[in-house]
Amino acid sequence: MWPLDPVIVLLFLITFIFMVIVTYKQKERVHPNYPPGPKPWPIVGNIPILDVQKPYLSFQELAKTYGPVYSITIGVQKMVVLCGYDVVKEALVNNAEEFSARYNLPAFMDYSRGYGLAFSNGHNWKAMKRFTLSTLRGFGVGKKIMEDKINEEANCLVETFKPYKGEPFDNAMMMNTAFCNIIVSILFGHRFDSDDPELERLLIMVMDIARLLGSPASLLYNAYPSLLRWFPGSHKAVLKITDELHSIIKDMFTKLRNKLDVNDPQTFIDYFLVKQKEEKPDPELYFHDENLTSLVSDLLFAGIETSATTLRWALLIMMKYPEIQKNVQKEIEKVIGSAEPQMTHRKHMPYTDAVIHEVQRFANVVPTNLPHMTTQDVTLNGFFLPKGTHIMPSMTSLLRDDKYFKKPDEFYPQHFLDSDGNFVKNEAFLPFSAGKRSCAGESLAKVQLFLVFTKLLQNFTFTAPPGAQLDLSAAVGIISHPKKYEICAISRT
Repeated sequence: MWPLDPVIVLLFLITFIFMVIVTYKQKERVHPNYPPGPKPWPIVGNIPILDVQKPYLSFQELAKTYGPVYSITIGVQKMVVLCGYDVVKEALVNNAEEFSARYNLPAFMDYSRGYGLAFSNGHNWKAMKRFTLSTLRGFGVGKKIMEDKINEEANCLVETFKPYKGEPFDNAMMMNTAFCNIIVSILFGHRFDSDDPELERLLIMVMDIARLLGSPASLLYNAYPSLLRWFPGSHKAVLKITDELHSIIKDMFTKLRNKLDVNDPQTFIDYFLVKQKEEKPDPELYFHDENLTSLVSDLLFAGIETSATTLRWALLIMMKYPEIQKNVQKEIEKVIGSAEPQMTHRKHMPYTDAVIHEVQRFANVVPTNLPHMTTQDVTLNGFFLPKGTHIMPSMTSLLRDDKYFKKPDEFYPQHFLDSDGNFVKNEAFLPFSAGKRSCAGESLAKVQLFLVFTKLLQNFTFTAPPGAQLDLSAAVGIISHPKKYEICAISRT
């Protein structure tokens, strides 16, 4: 007999024990009224039937068979998927408290450490959300002072595009820079120069984290964290990048702390540091450095990735549909002319407003939403969901719900226009999610999208490079980016 390598024997035993545990867990009984779903395979669950690169597409297909509330198993982790506006509204709005917790997926916990706003829970999350909303309002979100700040960055973006003189270029880093400077000016009180190496590194880190958290490798890590934690993979890369990002954030707020005037706070971080000084000693403190680090990371991620990505989709779509672009420009000329765009213009620009809404709907920037969790036993659509159930409200199913959108798979601004050309709201339009976990930066994002979009189309006509094929399918990631493309910005002035 060949001698056995002890390491091989140990790995075999660990794998065998793991498979036994997994198989046992999969056989655990569930409530008889638990949502139906495809039968899971041993060990891998329903992974073989999912598109691991774009699972939200599989969620849509499975809903056709199992209905708007169904269960799937990822490895050994059970999850309930909600599809369609009616059931998502019932959960997140009508039963907001019961569905208000965040399910702690391992990859997201490695990124957030359970602090901040996006992935925290309980009193900590409530404290961070209250602080964030009140502080953003204090900084003028929705007011003229914030519009001026956004227009300043929009003007910088125009000046960045001009030197290309209609020649093709990639706008991804430029868009990210503009939106980064908006949120950084709120957080830290300054903006980066476009050639600042710290800015470039910050943007690359944010983009890499978004790409890695949405990768198939992260899906597998979330399914088998105990086993895969010890092996190389995207989860290790996320940890490494997050550590570097957090280190940069801590260095930046340490500088602000050293010159803090508690009687005259100037930045978002200043206000947090003031609260930190005011917080009475208590076993359950909220305004500590770990929360600040994760909160700033969350706001950078949301402020850069989602808004910049939406505008990149907007320019790609305008190139794809030049007649729609031309109609927007006619409305800009009629209402704004050569003046600075302001939010007061929006109510007089129904077509432009409808196009921006349709960009958000069609682009579907956060297609799977972030995971929710039930805070108590609850019944939804006649099915029993025990406390702690992992809930995935599908954003794709909302924004492509054919009950509410006539042409869900097409770019169709008329989804938000009546027969007389007036703007109309659509209740299924929830790109910022809904309920207690809706995006805290929604108001800021809406202002950014309108002002930057109108400023760019006021100054340029966007066309595709000669011979380019415009692809409106999304790249892989937790954020649904457009695939890499180049634009030609033809000056209109």
